[in-house]
Amino acid sequence: MKYFMSLTILIAAAACGHSPTHNPAVRGPSSYTKSADIPLEDFFRNEQMFGHRISPDGKTIAVLRPWENRMNVFVYPINDAQKAKQITFNKDRDISKVAWKGNDYLLYERDDNGDENDHVYAVNVKTGNLKDLTPFTGTKAAVQDDLEDVSETDVLIVHNQRDKEVFDVFRVNVQTGAIQPVAENKNKIEEWIIDHTGKVRGGVASDGVNKTLYFEKTAGKGFEKVFTTGFRNEFSPIAFTEDNKRLYVKTNLGRDLMSVLEIDPLRPIKAGAGKVIYSHPRYDITSAGYSKIRKGLSTITVITDRREIMFLHPDDQKDWDYLKTQLKSMLIANDSENERQWVVKTVSDISRGAYFVFDRDSRKITPLGETMPWLQPELMSEMKTISYKSRDGLTIEGYLTIPRGREAKNLPIIINPHGGPWSRDEWSFDPETQFLASRGYAVFQMNFRGSTGYGRKFWEASFKQWGRKMQDDITDGVHWLTKEGYADPKRVCIYGVSYGGYAALAGVAFTPDLYACAVDYVGVSNLFTFSKTIPAYWKSWLEMQNEMVGHPVKDKALLRAASPVFFVDKIKAPLFVAQGANDPRVNKAESDQIVEALRKRGVQVEYMVKDNEGHGFSNQENRFDFYRAMEAFLAKHIK
Repeated sequence: MKYFMSLTILIAAAACGHSPTHNPAVRGPSSYTKSADIPLEDFFRNEQMFGHRISPDGKTIAVLRPWENRMNVFVYPINDAQKAKQITFNKDRDISKVAWKGNDYLLYERDDNGDENDHVYAVNVKTGNLKDLTPFTGTKAAVQDDLEDVSETDVLIVHNQRDKEVFDVFRVNVQTGAIQPVAENKNKIEEWIIDHTGKVRGGVASDGVNKTLYFEKTAGKGFEKVFTTGFRNEFSPIAFTEDNKRLYVKTNLGRDLMSVLEIDPLRPIKAGAGKVIYSHPRYDITSAGYSKIRKGLSTITVITDRREIMFLHPDDQKDWDYLKTQLKSMLIANDSENERQWVVKTVSDISRGAYFVFDRDSRKITPLGETMPWLQPELMSEMKTISYKSRDGLTIEGYLTIPRGREAKNLPIIINPHGGPWSRDEWSFDPETQFLASRGYAVFQMNFRGSTGYGRKFWEASFKQWGRKMQDDITDGVHWLTKEGYADPKRVCIYGVSYGGYAALAGVAFTPDLYACAVDYVGVSNLFTFSKTIPAYWKSWLEMQNEMVGHPVKDKALLRAASPVFFVDKIKAPLFVAQGANDPRVNKAESDQIVEALRKRGVQVEYMVKDNEGHGFSNQENRFDFYRAMEAFLAKHIK
């Protein structure tokens, strides 16, 4: 939801070297001289701070900090972090993002025990008074628009109380909690289109296999269909032009790569239609930022082997270039309402980063602190960009992390395919990767076919290829590692989360001689049962899944051949499975059935279930338990 993003710069970043310039005054002392001595908890405990947000008047910063092992909201004067005041006191669940509504209220979203049914809360920073703006049972809610330029008290919130499959729009007063219906979702709209006056003008709907743009062509006449296109044609609104007549959109319609266009929302988009704002020659556009001051797009972000940013106004580029001389590698995490103050976070592969406030007028850079000062960059391992060819000729890009101080030869290695699967890995600091490297393991991450950012053809090459060519891309990467001499072929383990967990199961089921062990973290084991347990608001996605993964009836043989649970007789490598009991995406039954089937065959399986977690472990103590068990498991099988 756009409210929780910077509208000026949507997580824009530039990479100009391996390590940022650090302020030594904000780093905590460390007695460790080698990475192997760093306690596991130091990699996985909550960050010291993150999620900084500047108040509209530019005087106060809201930030998330740990309290009672949970991330909570604190506020302090922008130039005096020593005067921080705690605003929330949650002990059961972390708060992961926060945003201002005016200068007196903060909004945040939080679920219970990982069920992903988020509530929206408002808290008064002066009185501490807390209000649940969506006090509904079994309902998922989110802030849609902050109405920053429209109302001092109201925001637009979406939730699915009326119909669990769709999200309606409501105007909510953050002071009183009063709710006013704005738009009932009659067309399965997944992305609402809101203009600069706060009016809902239309939306992008989906029935799973088709996307339809609805728009209010005539005031008061309701939404009308403008055009429909297949789901392979991505189409996502960014913002209106200043006059609220034209739309900036991100789309690959009529092209292979995602580009940013300016279109007329009253007319069907045909191939080649619209004004092209930006298109990269090789990669998809990741995001675009909007400037409320200049009333137009401000930035374009693309992920190549690094995250890159293009500023559309020379003054912004000038300030960014100056910052790069001072902080090297960074991103802009937030900005003030007048866009003259940026909250900047340094980024690197060997540091979690530090936060600074940059005053664009005075060019003063004020340090706010490091996120994980107890981890020394000089003890971390560099994340190197690599590429290799798949057996059918595709170029697969990825990253290889070699343990610091170790020769890049004949190493025990963790194959770590990403989740999604329609997402991607990118160059960044990853505590999990650094922890594994500190224990002597190389870590290999690859953007197999279907990974986003590489264009439509690369994405479509993954359709109906779970356990087949997608898995071959991973297997080919393992063979490449062995051929290049990086990996000891007898000490290769595959580990992943969500789809990565599925790939781990598929790896030991379909290539049983390739891996010495596997770790499946909330992964799918049965493609038939998986599709029956997803949340109601993903129901339309089922039709798309049938096209992308396989239809349970028409493609029954294909799905069965791709489901590891039916091939437990082939699995011989030791397996560790971790699962959240309340996972709404990958139901606990996915893990239960593979564990039960393997144990019946006498295959060694370690199984960890956390009753207060969902799709991945959020609570700090549960993360500790998982990685302790994982560390012991890996040491036992591929040390």
